[in-house]
Amino acid sequence: MNLESMLYRIPALLIAVTVHEFMHGKIAYLYGDSTAKDQGRLSLNPLKHLDPLGTLMIIVAGFGWAKPVPVNPNRFQDPRKQMMLVGLAGPLANFTAAFLLARLFYLPMPEVLSTLLGVTIWINVMLGIFNLLPIPPLDGSKIIPYFLPESMQDAWYSFEQYGFIILLGLVFFVPGFLGTVLGPPIEFMLRFVYAGLPA
Repeated sequence: MNLESMLYRIPALLIAVTVHEFMHGKIAYLYGDSTAKDQGRLSLNPLKHLDPLGTLMIIVAGFGWAKPVPVNPNRFQDPRKQMMLVGLAGPLANFTAAFLLARLFYLPMPEVLSTLLGVTIWINVMLGIFNLLPIPPLDGSKIIPYFLPESMQDAWYSFEQYGFIILLGLVFFVPGFLGTVLGPPIEFMLRFVYAGLPA
């Protein structure tokens, strides 16, 4: 990744991960869990959400992650259902941000801002789709327990401890994994995001 691409990707990623993590915390708060708010994480300030390794990856590789917003499902009235909705909140926030930003895309603006806007839209869509993968610790894995029978709950939670290793293995050691799995849904969502706008 060249320097010019990095200069666009870094602010785009900061916007996307901040919106994503904020909405996790906001929905958890609405359901009665103030953990994120108590720790100062219910904020749209990117500095509140930066993860040291994730930030380094943004700079080095152009892709990274934020600190997950802390959520305590024991404070929910219906933990399985409300944890699923908290998990969905992050990706949905990214898709909403992409849709709204696309409405600005055709306003007169300097080319540098137009390019940044386009990159930010793409990053939001990509991050939302990526996080819907049902692999711990991604948000998609928070949706699975809601649909599992009680007899399989413990097995799923045991599997979660290996999720990050599995995810890294798929991303770094399975050629074309991200492009093959994420490419089609990203293209579909981008068509939806830009729907109705001038070609």
